[in-house]
Amino acid sequence: MSDIWAKIVAFFMSIAAFFAGLFPVRDSKIVTAPANITFQSQTLELGAEEPFRFLHLSDTHLTLADSRDGRRKVSLAEKRSGEFPWAQANLQAAMEKAEELDCFIVHTGDLIDFVSKKNLEAAKDFTDRFDVIMTAGNHEFSLYVGEAKEDAAYRNKSLDQVQAAFKNDIRFYSRKVNGVNLVCIDNGYYLIEQWQLDKLKEELALGMPTILFLHTPLYAEDLYHYVVTEPGTPAYLMSVPEEKMKDYPKDRYDQQKQDGITAQAYELITTAPNIKAIFAGHMHIDFVSMLTPTLPQYITSCTTGRIVTVR
Repeated sequence: MSDIWAKIVAFFMSIAAFFAGLFPVRDSKIVTAPANITFQSQTLELGAEEPFRFLHLSDTHLTLADSRDGRRKVSLAEKRSGEFPWAQANLQAAMEKAEELDCFIVHTGDLIDFVSKKNLEAAKDFTDRFDVIMTAGNHEFSLYVGEAKEDAAYRNKSLDQVQAAFKNDIRFYSRKVNGVNLVCIDNGYYLIEQWQLDKLKEELALGMPTILFLHTPLYAEDLYHYVVTEPGTPAYLMSVPEEKMKDYPKDRYDQQKQDGITAQAYELITTAPNIKAIFAGHMHIDFVSMLTPTLPQYITSCTTGRIVTVR
């Protein structure tokens, strides 16, 4: 009986292949627009041994796909490129600015809008051509945008494939530059994991002035009230207090509620004296938030490049 079924399956697969040949998957018709990126300047006085500069980018959302990924992903690319028609032009303009400034780039996630061969090739080209420090956003692991609950199991379906496009560990990475510690943590799913918290503690124990890079901004009262315009609107921030989430839709509440480890991480970040600044994205807005009276959080939009000078 199994041989019969195998022959039946093979027969229908041959028919499918025949019709696929008649109607080949075309490359996506990507919507493109001229660059609309603007550049802002920021100076941090952190006591660096020598001044240095970096360009902060976030949420570029490349929307590339071709026939290698199949018809469904090509259609997704066509749809999503309408949301981010300037993505390629903005990234090119940012690379030209980094070259002009002779500085490295820190990208805080959602460089790609979804996983595809062409998106990952573009990401690898970007990181091959420039000195790029990358931390993952939630879209780095999106197989199809909005298709499923984003959790560790979902992320792990594409983690190895995505990681291969980048030189540094996109889930946790640190680099010491002229006496300043740059620490990148993937919190794209609104959570910090135990191993990330342990590594953050190790980095902070070095006692160096530290800049923290995240995809998802941390809750701050001023930022919360800026983005939440009516009751029940999710803030899309990490560590929002429970009482402020009571009117969230259930799926967003389940997605964004913090766990105990994340709460510990939030407490550590907001009390550690050597964390001097935080850079994040995710919100697609430009905003400077004060987590504490002495800890600024710089949120960079998808159409902004933030030129940061550290002294």
